[in-house]
Amino acid sequence: MKNYVIVTESTADLPVNIIEEFDIKVIPMSFELEGKGYVNYPDNRELQPHEFYQRLKNGQKSITSLVNTACFIEFFEPIIKNGQEILYIGFSSGLSGTYNASLLAVDELREKYPDVKILCFDSKSASMGEGLFTYIAAKKKEAGLNIDELYEWLKKNVLQLCQWFTVDDLNHLKRGGRVSALTASIGTALNIKPVLHVDDEGHLIPMLNVRGRKKSIHALYDHMEKTCVNPEEQVVFIGHGDCFDEANYLGNLIKDKLKVRDVVINDIGPVIGTHSGPGTIALFYFGNGR
Repeated sequence: MKNYVIVTESTADLPVNIIEEFDIKVIPMSFELEGKGYVNYPDNRELQPHEFYQRLKNGQKSITSLVNTACFIEFFEPIIKNGQEILYIGFSSGLSGTYNASLLAVDELREKYPDVKILCFDSKSASMGEGLFTYIAAKKKEAGLNIDELYEWLKKNVLQLCQWFTVDDLNHLKRGGRVSALTASIGTALNIKPVLHVDDEGHLIPMLNVRGRKKSIHALYDHMEKTCVNPEEQVVFIGHGDCFDEANYLGNLIKDKLKVRDVVINDIGPVIGTHSGPGTIALFYFGNGR
């Protein structure tokens, strides 16, 4: 049985210690802030999250771009030449064209390397949801699952990963076309905080509106309490847009009340943060359905 490598993108927002512990390969993604290009590495070497979000708060504009087919080929080919198989866990095809670019890259590589095994998994997830799938995949690889067994497990469980978000500033969702300009204006005036989730197709869907920040954070917990399965066996992921204290409040609430095995908190990187904005809190766990 050939050794295989787990690959994901920096949109997975995985902590560096997890990446290093399991030797996960991460494709860095690009973004522009006020016309200057940056590469988003997991260690944020080019721009730290706090500075990125402060600049957004100050009115600077950020845009993102896809990982194109050529980038995937450039990243995958050295792994193939090293005699290893690839399990790629990708950013939701419902939110980005990146996953489809990976499929085109694999088609090209198979023409050149007909015996190569590259399995592409559409996580239908964003940020640390993609990261949670990657983390669990790495744990299962360590436990002895081969690449085919792990790929089947991912496909079987893709719709059990629940992903709930709240944002502090509706204007970033407005720019991304997630809410209308009128909704953003009224919501901001009334201190309305939307709660959203990622659906079965991997799209970001508004679910309800609550008034006030604390209520929106408790709404995330309430959804988890109603839908999670075997919480005491779970490692829960929480991502945040430069609001660690509030993310930590949610994490402690979950640990105290649901007795989960652990909670991992990390920054939402600039690629996702461009669209969600500062003050975003995102909760990821396994439940009885999205």
